[in-house]
Amino acid sequence: MAFLVGPSGAGKSTLLRLINREVRPSHGEVWVDGLPCHDLPVTRLAELRRRVGVVFQDFKLLPRLTALENVAFALHVTDLRISDDEADERSLDALEAVGLYEKAASYPGELSGGQQQRVAIARAVVSQPPLLIADEPTGNLDQETAWQITGLLEDIAKFGTAVLVATHNMEIVARAQRRVLSLASGRLVDDVPAGRAARMLWATS
Repeated sequence: MAFLVGPSGAGKSTLLRLINREVRPSHGEVWVDGLPCHDLPVTRLAELRRRVGVVFQDFKLLPRLTALENVAFALHVTDLRISDDEADERSLDALEAVGLYEKAASYPGELSGGQQQRVAIARAVVSQPPLLIADEPTGNLDQETAWQITGLLEDIAKFGTAVLVATHNMEIVARAQRRVLSLASGRLVDDVPAGRAARMLWATS
């Protein structure tokens, strides 16, 4: 797990969008798990989506679908051959993993912000992608809930998923003691290992 930090306009969100092929690079190459995102035809985008899970600051849950249906929807989008039963089973497993099994039938409007973000994380990992990218996943949450969500992302990383989190929350970055990548004006300006990152951040606070 690593954090991507930098001032507003540094390019954090743009980098994540490049990884997920929401935009194409003006030049250069972007490779994700062996896939050339910079030159990937539209017909292969579903293949990329299966390899990259995405978590957003504003959750982006569909309000008319239950938590279970929101998670299952992601499976149906990336795999048109999956059956409803299999999608539901895998989605329930994902919700259980984020501690929301009992909220499967709840709609987003019935959930707290932290619970909605947990559903969004379940949706992002239900297809077991090798990479999870999160763009300000704690930006709309209070500090305690933000730490809980960060802990959940750390748990996901422990099971072998590469997790990259773009954030402005330097307290979370310091407490997590993970690798920190710093961007400025679209360039990588620093790459600090986990232990050193925590000490440096606390020293400058």
